[in-house]
Amino acid sequence: MTITRDSLLTLEAYARIRQSSKPEAIAHRRLRTVAIGEHITVQFEDERTMRRQIQEMLHIEKIFDEAGIQGEIDAYAPLVPDGSNWKATMLLEYPDVHERRRELARLIGVEDRMFVEVEGQARLYAIADEDLDRENAEKTSSVHFLRFEFPPAAREAIRAGAAVKLGCDHTNYPAHVTIAAETLASLAGDLR
Repeated sequence: MTITRDSLLTLEAYARIRQSSKPEAIAHRRLRTVAIGEHITVQFEDERTMRRQIQEMLHIEKIFDEAGIQGEIDAYAPLVPDGSNWKATMLLEYPDVHERRRELARLIGVEDRMFVEVEGQARLYAIADEDLDRENAEKTSSVHFLRFEFPPAAREAIRAGAAVKLGCDHTNYPAHVTIAAETLASLAGDLR
């Protein structure tokens, strides 16, 4: 399902359900979030998470004109998976400002070292930050956007229940985790 102007709630309609729908939105977001080590969190996006994000932006910024609404759709719709991939927001989280500055300098290129490993398939690396470059010579950004593109065999294996690891093989952040069954079931729904 694609997000269109007509598929969004009006500001008034969204304001009426905003608080009551929040627990469900948080639970869905939590289901689709995977932590890798202590400092990297990957939030896998889908139509529901992006629809909520657009509605929130329209609500917070009080955007009701056609051009403004379309601008928000255009900004977030690219993060909705299209059937052959997973799309995600990657967060590098360091509460201490000095540690964050130091680690973001040590982790230049980390977004390109993020991978998915489907049982019995070749490791697939993320295609990162397709919209704009998020790092410079001094440091990487604390937020990156990732796309994991799956060949048909990997998609079929995931839908058939293969185990999947999500990881990072950056020299300064080697870590991986097996994606939990309930999260993987949700992510498998993004693939056709």
